Amino acid sequence: MNLQKIKNGKVVIVHLAIAAAIVIGIFSTIYIIRSFSRVTTDDAYITGRTHTIAARIMGTVSDVNINDNQNVKAGDVLVKIDPADYELKLRQAQAEVDAENARLLDAEAGIKAMEANLELQQASLNQATLDKNRAEALYQKSAMPKEQYEKVITAYNIAAAQAKAANQQLEKAKSFKNLEDALIKQKQASLEIAQRDLGYTKIYAPSNGYVTQKSVELGNQIQPSQPLMAIVALDDIWLVANYKETQLKKVKPGQSVKIKIDTYPGKIFTGKVDSIMAGTGAVFSLFPPENALGNYVKVVQRVPVKIVFDKDPNNADVLRIGMSCVPTIITKD
Repeated sequence: MNLQKIKNGKVVIVHLAIAAAIVIGIFSTIYIIRSFSRVTTDDAYITGRTHTIAARIMGTVSDVNINDNQNVKAGDVLVKIDPADYELKLRQAQAEVDAENARLLDAEAGIKAMEANLELQQASLNQATLDKNRAEALYQKSAMPKEQYEKVITAYNIAAAQAKAANQQLEKAKSFKNLEDALIKQKQASLEIAQRDLGYTKIYAPSNGYVTQKSVELGNQIQPSQPLMAIVALDDIWLVANYKETQLKKVKPGQSVKIKIDTYPGKIFTGKVDSIMAGTGAVFSLFPPENALGNYVKVVQRVPVKIVFDKDPNNADVLRIGMSCVPTIITKD
C-alpha cells in the first residue's frame, strides 16, 4: 500500500515537472518571440524645454513675485526693476521729439515764406526782362538815351540776382527741413528705445512651468543678460533614449513605446518615437573621436532617440526632467 502511494506521488511529481517545463517553455518562447519586436535600454532620461530668464537692462530689483519651485503661467510678472530712471529717460526722449517737431513746423513755415518771396522776385524778374527787351530794341534804334538804357539793364541784373538769391534761400530752407525730418526720426527712435527699456523693467514668464535655479532677491543690482532663474515647462517634456546602433534596425518614428520610470516602479507610461538623431552621441560630444590617428578601437555606438509622451495632463504633476527611465519600443505588435 505504501509502495503504491510512493509510485503515485512520483507520478504526480513527474506530471508537475512536465507541466512546469511546458509552462516555462511557453513563456520562454513568448519572451523570445517578443524580444524580436521589442528594443529597450536603461540609458534614458527625461528632458524638456528650460527657459533661462535674464534681465535685458541694468537696475535695482524692486519686486520679486516668485519663489523656488513655484508654478507660473505664461505672462506672469516674475520680477520688477525700479523704473524711476527709465521713466525720466522716457520723458527726456519725448521732450526732445516735441522740440524737433516744433523746429520742423518752423522750417515748414520758413519754406512757405521763401516760396512766397521767390514768387515775388520771379514776378519782378519777369517785368525787368520785359523792360530790358524793350530798352534793347529802343537803344538799337537810338530812341533811348544810353543812361536810361543802362538803368534798365541794371534793374534787370538786380532782379535776376534777387530771384536767384530767393531760390537759394528756398533750397536752403528745404535742406533744413530735411535735416529736421532726419533728426525727428533719430529722436523718435530714441523715444522708442526709452519706451522699450521702460517695458523691460517688468520681466514676464515666457511659458507655463516651474521656477528653478532662482538667484534673484529684492534689492539686487542686476546687469543685462544676467541669469535670474529658469522656467521648466513640464507640459512639454520628452525622453532621450540612447540605444545601441545595433538595436535601431526596425525602429521608426511613430512606433509605440512603454516607459518605466525609476521613481514610480510598477507604473507604465506610454509614448511614441518622435525622431532619431542624425548621428551618434560620440560625434556630437565635446571631443569627438578621431579615427584617423591609428588608435581606433571599434565600440558599439549609441544613437539618441527622441520619445514623446502620450498626452496626459497628470504627467506635469509627477514627471521631472532628469529622471531615469527604461523605454521599450514596440517595433512590431
